[in-house]
Amino acid sequence: METVYRAFERTAQRHGDKPFIPGLSYRDALDQVRQVAARYGAKGYGQGHRVALLLPSSTAFLLHFLALNSLGASIVPMNPELRPAERDYILQHSEACLVVTPEFPLEMAGKRAGTPDECALLYTSGTTGKPKGCLLGNFYFLNMGRRYLDEGGLCAVREGEERLITPLPLFHMNALATSTMAMILAAGCVIQLERFHPRSWWREVAESGATIVHYLGVMPAILLGLPESAHERAHRVRFGFGANANPRDHAAFEARFGFPLIEAWAMTETGGGAMIAASREPRHVGTRCIGKPKEDLELRISDDSELLVRQAGADPRRGFFSGYCKDAQATEHAWRGGWFHTGDAVRRGPDGQLHFVDRLKNIIRRSGENIAALEVEATLAEHPAVRQVAIVAAPDPLRDEEVLACIVLNEAFAPDLQTAASMQRHCLERLSYFKAPGYVAFVDELPVTSTNKVQKARLADFASNPMASRLCFDLREGKRRG
Repeated sequence: METVYRAFERTAQRHGDKPFIPGLSYRDALDQVRQVAARYGAKGYGQGHRVALLLPSSTAFLLHFLALNSLGASIVPMNPELRPAERDYILQHSEACLVVTPEFPLEMAGKRAGTPDECALLYTSGTTGKPKGCLLGNFYFLNMGRRYLDEGGLCAVREGEERLITPLPLFHMNALATSTMAMILAAGCVIQLERFHPRSWWREVAESGATIVHYLGVMPAILLGLPESAHERAHRVRFGFGANANPRDHAAFEARFGFPLIEAWAMTETGGGAMIAASREPRHVGTRCIGKPKEDLELRISDDSELLVRQAGADPRRGFFSGYCKDAQATEHAWRGGWFHTGDAVRRGPDGQLHFVDRLKNIIRRSGENIAALEVEATLAEHPAVRQVAIVAAPDPLRDEEVLACIVLNEAFAPDLQTAASMQRHCLERLSYFKAPGYVAFVDELPVTSTNKVQKARLADFASNPMASRLCFDLREGKRRG
């Protein structure tokens, strides 16, 4: 069976002197991977085990990933900024048998839970309020890398020549399965940053010799807001690859910094099985154009504009995730009618190009993080001042969307800044900082159905400009990494 490790080993044997990461050749990286694998093997870890990686996005993460893959073990990538309750849920649900941190490995009670081809169990926010575990096989990873290399056009990748810099975290699909796999298969160099630092970004890009940039939608707006620097045009970048750049910033970014931003679409669930990218002209810059699908991808746009996708041919799920961990019902629901339901709304232009419109799911996307509204609602419901709560998305010029909490108060509490701030602190103590509300608005009542379900569509106008209300408080400055 072809695996991620075998693909890496083959590249190391053919292109040993090429850099895998800055300062570490493929040959030397292979030696280090084998050493790490030997230590895991000596402890009995291997086929069917799941190992949680609670590591920064760094060289160590990649070496552990490849080492565990060589033994047939699956990884569970985890955000180091998760709160204890969030970590505990993922560890228990995944049945991980080991947690690897920068400080020490922690043995867990988990047993052999993975399948023979399982490569990773990647958790992503869903509408149920708890993260869903996406089962990803070796073929998923290899296919994702090959799909990227096959894109061509403005995204043409040159074997043995590319240096790809990314600030996207390795606990997300883009960095773990897209950029890393593409560079391994093309004997390229992975320049993995721990996070995005705006003021040092262009210096890092220029000094690293990066030829490809992966970006979050928030990055172009932030970089355009910085004063000009000597490094911003001293780079070798040929293209950027990402999603959700603000349409108003797209053309301005390309003109100032000198390379195209290729807007693309995919999900953790779809992987390379349904990736779409605007890699050829006309790209319709400034319209959220995501390009035309490849011939092997079939799609439909439902009556409510939802994008439905599948692979053409005998295996419609080829290249997609293998399913949701311990949730066959959710898996089949996502694939109902023989199509994968993305939950995203799109429109088709006159020339056949697809344009992203909005997310249909109850998800808030803030600076690349997917936030399940129900999870935040459940946390706020524990606050003594809260009688009813609805979490919706408010527009944010830098972060795409921000978390807006619409609150009906219990009678003993005042609708003031002090109460609002206490609710944000309540969330910051229990959730990752990015999930806490950036706005708290006090309302007399929430629109509900006859079964008392909040009608969030009726909150859309309010959410579009929450500060128009005198009882809405802007708490965005309070959201800081702990």
